[in-house]
Amino acid sequence: MSEPQPNTTTNAPAGAPVTAVLGLGAMGLPMATHLAGAFPVRAFDIAGPRRDLAAAAGAVPAADPAEAVDGVDVVVVAVRDQAQLTACLFGDGSGSTGAGPKLRRGCVVVVTSTVGVDAVKSAAARLAEQGVLLVDAPVSGGAVRAGTGELLIMVGADDAALAASRPVLDRLAGTVHVVGAHVGDGQIMKTVNQLLCGIHTAAAAESLALAHSLGLDVDAAVGVLGQGAAASFMLADRGPRMAQQYRRAADGSGGPELRSRLDIIRKDMHLVVELAKQAGVATPVAAAADQLYQLATTSGLAAEDDSALVTLLSPHSRD
Repeated sequence: MSEPQPNTTTNAPAGAPVTAVLGLGAMGLPMATHLAGAFPVRAFDIAGPRRDLAAAAGAVPAADPAEAVDGVDVVVVAVRDQAQLTACLFGDGSGSTGAGPKLRRGCVVVVTSTVGVDAVKSAAARLAEQGVLLVDAPVSGGAVRAGTGELLIMVGADDAALAASRPVLDRLAGTVHVVGAHVGDGQIMKTVNQLLCGIHTAAAAESLALAHSLGLDVDAAVGVLGQGAAASFMLADRGPRMAQQYRRAADGSGGPELRSRLDIIRKDMHLVVELAKQAGVATPVAAAADQLYQLATTSGLAAEDDSALVTLLSPHSRD
């Protein structure tokens, strides 16, 4: 490992992996913040205010991906999709070279994003040409758990890559499940996970839209449903935010905090449907949810918190 770089806000132990976090969005920023409590961390995002937040948490901000990864041991990538993964690591064709040229031989790139099997396999093949390892490690659990190191991480990696990334994975995760020895295995497991998450979110929206349209108090409905057989993590997490969406529509109060953009779950459900099609497995419920998210996207809700789905189904507040 390279020598740890100065980090004035953390007492990193000798030999702690110097870590870069590329992408400081809803998940990347809390991950960078939590990592900075234990390791020397450099952080990059295209948005300056996000870099400033990372710096306030103890990370060293970088002007571009190449600067962030120069000489580091572990690179954590937290981006939205395959296009951003490619641009971050290899450039976007507009003159930026991405992180690639500065990645030292023997370092490991940890892809925490849900980008699909083909995307991580392609990235792994390109990185291998310069002696860089890749760990396929999509995460689940949301921004709050990212900030407390309690994520579920689903890993596909060989022994060498896993060993090199283990300190960082253990810092980020409440549970690390090594689901396979190959890059792509983590993406497959995450896709199965997202099938349930996407369906459960859509089902929560349908049930609460029905409750609202029939005159029930939505907050009360969330409480009742959460106590019985209908309970789910997605209902408990999205339900209060769906109720807040209705309050905003009724009285103009502030909407819920943006924690999971609707176009992200739309992207994930598209990956679900495509992977199921390749496998020859019928997923009619997932396909219906996918169409619902597509409708929400074309209705102008793409950049909204995904709890806004409920307003698409029952848009009008009751008198």
